[in-house]
Amino acid sequence: MNQKNNTILITGSTGFVGSNLLPYLQNSGCTALGISRNPSENEISYEALTPKVWDNATAMVHLAGKAHDLKKTSNDSEYFEVNYELTKILYDQFLASDTQQFIYISSVKAAADEVEGILTEEVIPNPVTAYGKSKHKAEAYILTNLPSTKKVYILRPCMIHGPGNKGNLNLLYSLVSKGFPWPLGAFENQRSFLSIENMCFVIKELLTQQNIPSGIYNVADDAPLSTNELIQLMAVSQNKQARIFQIPKGFITRMAKLGDYLHLPLNSERLQKLTESYVVSNQKILSAIGKRLPIASKEGLLKTFSSFSSLTPEGRTER
Repeated sequence: MNQKNNTILITGSTGFVGSNLLPYLQNSGCTALGISRNPSENEISYEALTPKVWDNATAMVHLAGKAHDLKKTSNDSEYFEVNYELTKILYDQFLASDTQQFIYISSVKAAADEVEGILTEEVIPNPVTAYGKSKHKAEAYILTNLPSTKKVYILRPCMIHGPGNKGNLNLLYSLVSKGFPWPLGAFENQRSFLSIENMCFVIKELLTQQNIPSGIYNVADDAPLSTNELIQLMAVSQNKQARIFQIPKGFITRMAKLGDYLHLPLNSERLQKLTESYVVSNQKILSAIGKRLPIASKEGLLKTFSSFSSLTPEGRTER
């Protein structure tokens, strides 16, 4: 590091978002330095993140965190150790340094586990899971220490997807791959998604524009999609015909209640998760950057689905 005040520090650089963001920024002409627990040749460790390194950087993008564990095997304390304690340490170092920007990657789950209508930044946070609560606690700490002479951004992305990463869409994709019909076609819902290209674009704009106010910003693709539309896109990506069955809602609901008692794969909780809406507004961030997102919702999802192989998502810690 011999370029003063020209480096962007990126934690979690080996994770899905980080491994896409690092080359994206470099290809945009930025100098980026990854920070990892187990650094490669071109990264540094957290122990090597000295005041000198901070003072030679213009910004930090704090991506590292413990992801939502779909298998529910993680202890609550693990989320707070990584998502809150690490963030607090890094943010305190940022405040004491000459670095001018701090971008914290939080989550919409820090605001709400369920959404009625459209989720905006004005909603009063009510996180339910340890993941959401730990992210919100980190947000709260940052918001109580906003410096007037620096820029601090808290980003709340919805589910991020991209080539090679299914997010939590593996169940749906597996059904389509095996030719099984989707039995919940009678349920009409809307969900927001975020392509990795659009996520990287937003971060780059925050880093390169000078007049965007500090604060919380939701990040999502422009158009939400229904589960039925997702099934159709997955089928298109595999050159298959989507099989969507319009089984009456009342019958499905009764079967789910039966599943509650018989411990079947389809129960009331799973039915709700599969059919609920979660729409996220991106109007605040679009207004702030003054540009449209480069990738349309369906275009990004189709690109992701076309890349899928046999990957399965896991809750993991990226530090």
